[in-house]
Amino acid sequence: MKKAFLSLMMLSQASIFAYGIGQSTMPMLSGSKTIATELTGITSDKGGMGMQVRYTHKLDEKLIVDGGLGISGGDRSQRLFVGADYELYPDYMQQPRVSVKGMIERSTEFDEGVTKLSIAPTVTKGFSFWGKEAYPYASIPLGLSLNGDTQRYETTMSLNTGINGQLPIEGFKHLNGTMEVQVGLKDSFTAFLAGVSFPL
Repeated sequence: MKKAFLSLMMLSQASIFAYGIGQSTMPMLSGSKTIATELTGITSDKGGMGMQVRYTHKLDEKLIVDGGLGISGGDRSQRLFVGADYELYPDYMQQPRVSVKGMIERSTEFDEGVTKLSIAPTVTKGFSFWGKEAYPYASIPLGLSLNGDTQRYETTMSLNTGINGQLPIEGFKHLNGTMEVQVGLKDSFTAFLAGVSFPL
């Protein structure tokens, strides 16, 4: 664990990180809370590695909120974000879970202050893989990026797909893992995210 933590700390000094949809697509009991550490990286747009921390809380049967921050060097040096995921339809029998996630983010990109507002329709469905349940998901975040320094704005769009599930490692089954890929479609970037969440 010490080696893994040191590796994450060293990677956080590299250049760039991604945001991601996070753990809000995975079933949680009302009132439950998790905290996640996420290794991130951008493979386009002068990309690199980074790290972020995310807190997730299920407020009631339909609403999950999260928030966090990321730090790194390079062209996207810091980020603070909050989001709220509202379930429209539950994952039930053949029906997938459908939700809408709203997000707001304040970041420093290319030495300029940027505020991003976005909404992400998301579909997820639980499946059994080798006797373990996991939750693949797909989302299309649509956003508005406001540059406070230049007084300009642009619309953004990406395709995020990933999977959440219990870690299949003996001794760590109380932890959940996340893997996500983001594909930049319009004024966005291509990135990946891998994280582990701890129940609180």
